[in-house]
Parts: sequence; structure tokens; C-alpha cells
Amino acid sequence: MKISQFTTNLGSKHQLSGAEGRRQENHSQEAVVEQITREINKKDVELAVNNLNNFLEPVSTNLKFVFHEDLQDYYVTIVDPITNEVVKEIPPKKMLDMYVAMAEYMGLLVDEKV
Repeated sequence: MKISQFTTNLGSKHQLSGAEGRRQENHSQEAVVEQITREINKKDVELAVNNLNNFLEPVSTNLKFVFHEDLQDYYVTIVDPITNEVVKEIPPKKMLDMYVAMAEYMGLLVDEKV
């Protein structure tokens, strides 16, 4: 009776270590695949970034955030770093100025009693 229990325990222990071995082997294979994938992705990303930088080099611009005093809000300007020329404003400053003028005009009509 004791001998059969002993052999049964040994058999189940052997099966567990085999399953654990397969799990460890699968885990190590997954780690190798993940590392290779990371290396490939890193190389692809570096290549894409270099290509984009080379493409955008002649059009190098800077973004600046400018505070609009009347609106108490910011807008973005795109500036050529060589000539310091404003290439684009987002939204255009003239449109913001018109908005302020219209808001003041509407305030005059609505706020004042006739």
C-alpha cells in the first residue's frame, strides 16, 4: 500500500515537471520572438523617422504659442526659423480680432439700455 502511493506520487511529480518544462520553453520562445519583434520595430521606426526628417528638412518651421490679449487665449503661429517670417496662424489673428470686435459690438447692443 505504501509502495503504490509512492509510485503514484512520483508519476504525478514527473508529469508536473514536464508541464513546467514546456511552459518555461514556451515562455523563453515567446521572449525571443518579442525581442526580435522589438528590434525590427525599432529599426523600422528609426528608418521612418530619419526619412521624415530628411523630407521635412527644407521646410523646417517652428511652432510658437502666442497669447491674444483681448480674448485671453492662445493661438499658434508657424514661423520660418531662418527669416523669422510668420508662415501661418492657427486660427488667424485677424479672425480672432474680428471675433473680439463683434463680441464688443454685441455687448454694446445688448448691455446698453436705449
